[in-house]
Amino acid sequence: MKIDPHHALYQSTGAVITLQQLLVQRYAAKTLEYLSHSRSVAGISGLHLSKMRGRGIDFEEFRPYQPGDDIRLIDWRVTARTNRPFTKVFREERERPVIIAVDQTHNMYFGSQVAFKSVIAAQAAAVLCWLAIDNGDRVGGLVFSDTDSALVRPKRSRRSALHLLNQVFTYNQKLQSVKDPESQVPLSEDFKPGLAHALGQIRRITKPGSTLYVISDFATLDATALQYLNQLARHNNVICCCVYDALEESLPVPGVYSITDGTRKGALNTHSNKARIRYRENFKRRMESLVSDLEQLRIGLIKMRTNELVVEQIRRWIVKNS
Repeated sequence: MKIDPHHALYQSTGAVITLQQLLVQRYAAKTLEYLSHSRSVAGISGLHLSKMRGRGIDFEEFRPYQPGDDIRLIDWRVTARTNRPFTKVFREERERPVIIAVDQTHNMYFGSQVAFKSVIAAQAAAVLCWLAIDNGDRVGGLVFSDTDSALVRPKRSRRSALHLLNQVFTYNQKLQSVKDPESQVPLSEDFKPGLAHALGQIRRITKPGSTLYVISDFATLDATALQYLNQLARHNNVICCCVYDALEESLPVPGVYSITDGTRKGALNTHSNKARIRYRENFKRRMESLVSDLEQLRIGLIKMRTNELVVEQIRRWIVKNS
């Protein structure tokens, strides 16, 4: 499918996102709609590209046993009642819950080109949310910051999508008011910053057979978070979206650059060739480690650069994994 060239108009830019930008992603999602349908597996719509896991099928009917049927599907109660062997027939579940976890911590409030990582994460969440709604799936998710989180249980309605996107917008807006991230205190004693705690909460609303998108820079990925991802991936289709900035991948051309975190200012000297190589190798090792960890868990990975079109990067992943 040829992507509408006008979808560049839907690309969000800057340090924060607006609610209108999240809503307009519905039109960006429609540029993926035909592609995802034509490349779906076993008739499942949307981005459900993995094999069926967990409760991905629904019971449909009983029918007389036929040679070659799996004997494990014989229903012995009906067989005993009719004195004839009957087997269960299942059909693939068309409606599958889609859960979207969106990282809006201070690590995401960074960018050197086009948009901050937090903005790209918010936009990606909106595209995936609208794509799921348009395909008739139930949508829910979790938006988390350094101090708290908002959990939205999956429902098949436009109102549910709007509720989730409103939470994404609210948490994104809060980032610009944070002056000193290290001094932030969680609003609840039970809340612990980081990806592990977020995934622990996600397990509460994720039923077997769901599709889970985790959108983050994975800066806080640790052994506990990987353990939760492993548990979730056993019975669900899990796809991670790693958002990163070009400046994290490699240093800019040699020079002295002014940098700031919004409060403090400093200078970045990129003249040293050794430092530039070491910087690039550190990022490469980190990304290779993430890819390796997720491959072992059979989890898909969409790499998202802040200076590239979000919908185009999702499109490339669909084509590559179809």
